[in-house]
Amino acid sequence: MKVDVAVIPCAGAGTRMLPATRVIPKPMIAVVDRPIIQYVVEEAAACGVTEVVLVVDERSGNPVLSHFTDGGPIEGLEGISVTAVTQDHPRGLGDAVLRAADVVGSRPFMCLLSDNMFPNPVDAFTASLVASFDGRAVLAVREIEGELFDRYGVVEVGSREGESLVTVTGAVEKPGREQAPSSLGLIGRYVFPPEIFDALDGLVAGYGGEIQLTDAIDRLARDAGALGQIVDDSLLDVGIPFGLAQATTAVCLSRPDLAVRYREYLERILGSTASA
Repeated sequence: MKVDVAVIPCAGAGTRMLPATRVIPKPMIAVVDRPIIQYVVEEAAACGVTEVVLVVDERSGNPVLSHFTDGGPIEGLEGISVTAVTQDHPRGLGDAVLRAADVVGSRPFMCLLSDNMFPNPVDAFTASLVASFDGRAVLAVREIEGELFDRYGVVEVGSREGESLVTVTGAVEKPGREQAPSSLGLIGRYVFPPEIFDALDGLVAGYGGEIQLTDAIDRLARDAGALGQIVDDSLLDVGIPFGLAQATTAVCLSRPDLAVRYREYLERILGSTASA
């Protein structure tokens, strides 16, 4: 089933990256020579998406949208239409996704969070989410442990559909280890049917006093079923300083124009540390 539109929420306050995000939106923080948001749009484009809807905050001349619309097309993204809708107040991820309902309409769509990125934007995993889409929501999940149960939504698992595919019968936001229905956490890559907007509409505030996307996923999974596709640890959390450092290293080591010099640099400073 073709999925040609992606929704990317970009309106978060970025408090985990202060003071860098005092003025600059978190998706505009650079990993090497590109802002985080460009990696995510490239990832969507590699899966066949031709239209991207950014959910931005109310700041005038929002730099996230301007990055794609000012100064001519970006190499490799020439055929991608990028537009924006506004989330006027930070009411939660679920509310942010709902802002895109009028633009997306009755189409299935990808939803990608820029807090998490693959070191290689043309990653086959995201395309596999689209390949698994049969009308039910497809959710990227991975094994989590420890404090991550307090940071991630966690899915309730039904049967196993294959080596890396499970049915999802529910979901709960940041349950903590003792209350978690499984060890599979949601990691910010989804393919949704348009019915997710019906599930979001009318939701009351949940965890943290916000409209939670996880609560809508729970409603959708219980009503129509959903799938969870399991990914390994290659997805990096760039919404925290250590994750941003990991992503910088991973991208440098993956790029032919940087890898040799960067590896030599790492070996030199690690050698200096070891001999100190």
